[in-house]
Amino acid sequence: MKIIPFEERYQQAFIDFNTDWIVSNFGFLEEPDRELFANLDKELDRGAMIFFVVEGDTPLATCMATPMEGTTWEICKLGSNKAVPHKGAGTAVFEAAMHWALDHGAKRLFMLSNRRLKIALHIYEKHGFREVKLPDYEYERGDIAFEYIVEEDGAK
Repeated sequence: MKIIPFEERYQQAFIDFNTDWIVSNFGFLEEPDRELFANLDKELDRGAMIFFVVEGDTPLATCMATPMEGTTWEICKLGSNKAVPHKGAGTAVFEAAMHWALDHGAKRLFMLSNRRLKIALHIYEKHGFREVKLPDYEYERGDIAFEYIVEEDGAK
């Protein structure tokens, strides 16, 4: 099992894992999902990075770090391959996405989620993310947001 940065040959796995996860949990993709999947090249050109955990040539999990504004980055689209056991793969790609953003100047990491997703929420909290209240959660399925702030002394 190894963590790799984006390779075009795994692009469809990123879309498929996330589409499957979103549809199976919430019933449908929303417009921002479709927009992102159709424009991955533009996001990557802006500095975003998608990570995969692969075993052999089989992708097990994926997660994306994408710049927002200023020194804020979003960690998003954490998805996994339901067909293959992959203990720890989700945490591994999540950590890779976090480190990418922090290594590229992030002082604040941001995430949107849903309260039903207990396993995902546990991963976020375990990594130091804290809930923040928003007036608008952007997605119909979004009902909770998290942030991670880099301390003034640069500690992560």
